[in-house]
Amino acid sequence: MFIDLLRKRRSCRQFQDKPVEQEKIDLLVEAMLRAPSSRSLNPWEFVVVQDKDTLQHLSLAKPHGAAFLGKAALGIVICADPKKCDIWVEDCSIASILLHLEATDLGLGSCWIQIRKREHDEEQSAESYISNILNIPKGKVVAAIIAIGYPSRENKGHPESSLMMDKVTFEKYHG
Repeated sequence: MFIDLLRKRRSCRQFQDKPVEQEKIDLLVEAMLRAPSSRSLNPWEFVVVQDKDTLQHLSLAKPHGAAFLGKAALGIVICADPKKCDIWVEDCSIASILLHLEATDLGLGSCWIQIRKREHDEEQSAESYISNILNIPKGKVVAAIIAIGYPSRENKGHPESSLMMDKVTFEKYHG
């Protein structure tokens, strides 16, 4: 059942030194490309990176929260053409969660790395740093990178008791 997949999924920041098979990469790509998109405009674009040196460079995109990418088997850079759609952020986010869920379903671990609105250093944004490395053309934006690989340890899903049920109201907002 789908709910079992949701219950199992956890962010993974520690990976085995093991490549992801091409068949699994193909399924990850298919999952992203099947993402719903507002008015079917599909503003997202993806760069699949497996080269260890490139992953290591990308892991330096920002001072915090990206280093684990250097140990992942692959990183998928989520880009967009904001001229295609005014809600490209939402469309990229939907594609990203489908990627996370497909990774979990395939026995892989994954973790989101926020790039949009993050700095590489005082002189350069994380987005421009990545764009330079991957030759992403001007006019395209980088939303995030999803680190993917075989987890080095199994993390159990969050227990039901951790669900914030107080964030849910029915019929009307009760804040």
